[in-house]
This record gives sequence, C-alpha cells and structure tokens, in this order.
Amino acid sequence: MNNATDYPLLVFVLSFLVLTFSALIGASFLRKQRKLEDDIHEDLGVILTATLTLLGLIIGFSFSMAVNRYDQRKNYEATEANAIGTEYVRADLLPASDAAKVRTLLKNYLDQRVLFYMTRDKLQIRQINARTGQLQTELWSAVLAPAAARPTPTVALVVSGMNDVLNSQAYTQAAWWNRIPIAAWALMTAIAFCCNVLVGFYMRNVKAEGLMLLVIPFVVSVAFFLIADIDSPHGGVIHLSPHNLASLVESLRAP
Repeated sequence: MNNATDYPLLVFVLSFLVLTFSALIGASFLRKQRKLEDDIHEDLGVILTATLTLLGLIIGFSFSMAVNRYDQRKNYEATEANAIGTEYVRADLLPASDAAKVRTLLKNYLDQRVLFYMTRDKLQIRQINARTGQLQTELWSAVLAPAAARPTPTVALVVSGMNDVLNSQAYTQAAWWNRIPIAAWALMTAIAFCCNVLVGFYMRNVKAEGLMLLVIPFVVSVAFFLIADIDSPHGGVIHLSPHNLASLVESLRAP
C-alpha cells in the first residue's frame, strides 16, 4: 500500500516547509495580534518546554516502533533462509525424481525471494509476488503427490518443512505491511506544528533571531525522515539486505 511515508525525502521536504511555515505564523501573525508581557512570556516558556518534551517523547516512541519493525523484518528474512535450506536438505527423503523437482523449484523460489528484498520498483515487486505465488503452488504440489503415494512419517517431515517455507514467506509479507499507522504520523505532525507556532510566538526579536526559527523545523524534519526511512521497506536510504538468503544461494551453488 503506497503512502507518502514510502518516500522519506519527500517527508523531509514537506515537514520542513510545513514546520517552517508554522514557526512564521507564530513569529509574524500572532505577535502582531498581541505583544507578550514579561510574566506571560515566562508562562509561555513553561508551556513551550512541556510541548517540546511531549514532541520528543512521541518522536522517540515512533523511532522505537520503526526500529522494532526493521528488526522484525530482519528476523523473518533469517527465518525464511533457514526454512528453505532445511527443506532443500529434507528433499533427500523423497524419491529421486521428486527430490530433483523439489530442489529445482526451491532454487527458483529462492531467487525470487532474493529479488523481493533487492527490488525497489513497485511494478517489479508485484511481478515477483505473482511469480512467488505460482512457485509456492508448484512446490506444494511437488510434495503433495509423493505424500499421497507414500504417507510415511519421513515424507510427512518433508511436507511439514514445505509448510514452514510457505508460512515464513507469509510472515515476512505481514512484517513488511506492518508500518507505523498514519494516525501516529498525523499526531506527530500536529504536535510539531503547535510547537513551532509556540516557538515563533515565544521569540522577542524575530529579526535578530530569524535563523533560530529554522532550527527546530530542521531537526524535527530530520527525525521524521529517519523514522520514515527505517519504517519503509522498499524506499529511502536504509535498505534491508537479504544476507542470509544470499548466503544460502551461494551455498547451494557450491559443489
């Protein structure tokens, strides 16, 4: 499912523009409406500090959510590699012709799983998912036929291993769909907007402290960029490399 957070650089640019605009609202428009007295200025400083603290906590929680989801995707990549490697070995329990067919299908399936992690184009990802689904059907049929012909405990072990292969892909896909909710992004943006309005309103001399207005919008925008980058599986700069799957590919190619 596509959304703006799939493009972290766009998140950074939009955040910086919106938050800078909100700071200018507080610095120019609101200050024209009312001049702050010293006691009101001090009270506003307390409110501003509390609001910035709340914003920092929410950004920290969101960053933690993104990192946890990134770690979950890494763990499922390792789980997929283990399941495919184990099933490749268990294919020896099948008759020779069926074992050769299962191994060939597993190699093709493994190539598609590596492409899934490496590809960034949305159209290609859909094609990879379609090919993966087709290979899953073929893999299940490849073990179902010998299992029906020879319902022995050893063949049942192969069927169980193939079930693990298929389930691991489903778990991976679910982890890639598990993103930070849009409502959480909206909440962070709303609080950041209010914070920057208060920052602009809090400044006594906007002309002398004009550059100070850009500090918080820039820092918060960088934080939003980093959260969106880690939370986006296919977008941004930080990518999840399929080290375990690639290592499995090399091991299967070795003599």
